[in-house]
Amino acid sequence: MYSWSEALTLTSASAWDELFTGLHGASRISVPDREAPWRARLEWQQSTAYGVALCAGGREVVQRETRHIRSDPRGTYELLVPLAGTAWVEQGPSATEIRAGSMVLCDIDRPMKFAHDADFLSIAFIMSGENISARSRIAAGEPQLLGAERGLGRIVRQLTTTLHEERAELSERTFDLACDRLLDLVCLAAEGGTDTAPAGQRATVEAAVRRYVRQHACERDLDVVAVARALGWSVRYVQQVLQDAGTTARDLIRRERLNAARERLAGPGWASYSIAQIAHSCGFGSHASFATAFRAEFGTTPSEARRRRAS
Repeated sequence: MYSWSEALTLTSASAWDELFTGLHGASRISVPDREAPWRARLEWQQSTAYGVALCAGGREVVQRETRHIRSDPRGTYELLVPLAGTAWVEQGPSATEIRAGSMVLCDIDRPMKFAHDADFLSIAFIMSGENISARSRIAAGEPQLLGAERGLGRIVRQLTTTLHEERAELSERTFDLACDRLLDLVCLAAEGGTDTAPAGQRATVEAAVRRYVRQHACERDLDVVAVARALGWSVRYVQQVLQDAGTTARDLIRRERLNAARERLAGPGWASYSIAQIAHSCGFGSHASFATAFRAEFGTTPSEARRRRAS
């Protein structure tokens, strides 16, 4: 369910710790003086699939260690987009400084260290590890440092900030659709700005799409959006994968519906149903459109197919 917050102002480091770890996972947070006055700002929105969080706080060091990951696994990646100030991110052998004009993509379920000064302001785009792995092995690998001043990186930065700014105007569906597009762009930026679907897992994605369509072909509302949402990929990515395979989601769904109809026309369990009823049960809107598509696919009419099977 989609939810979002107004700007929250926090005046104690302990309150900040609780909200921060709730969004980003259990961590050890160190600040110069926990008794000193503290002022932090937090704004967020999230659905089941994605999250966007704007954070501004005092000087701190955040360490997410193996014990934290074991007790609070998230299965997520985060794209950290600085708006002001400077931060330092260390994960595995990678260590980098980020500021406005750069971004970093990290796996939250790998030990990491994150530190920043008091003037740091950033937006984090939170996404499923499964979704990013399905799109790009490169993006799902080592931490990715991305430029944000021009080209695709600048578009990623602008879309991330716009998603946050418009949080009160978005439904869960529109938020998730926009995040799908943003995730595609993040993966393309990580791969160097190519304009084709990442090839690493294309065959796996195609097989999963075909399997899902085969299992759900007779559902009347099945379309490319429903397929992409169910499998955790973007519509654009599914369309690219099927295009590379020489088909489209519409053709694939129609073909599987026709195969299901042919089986039902021949099956004894459906002998008492009319051809129109079978057509409707397989997701076709009218008998006429079904008969036309059936003949084009199999070279015979539904009536002839049923008679042949009966005889």
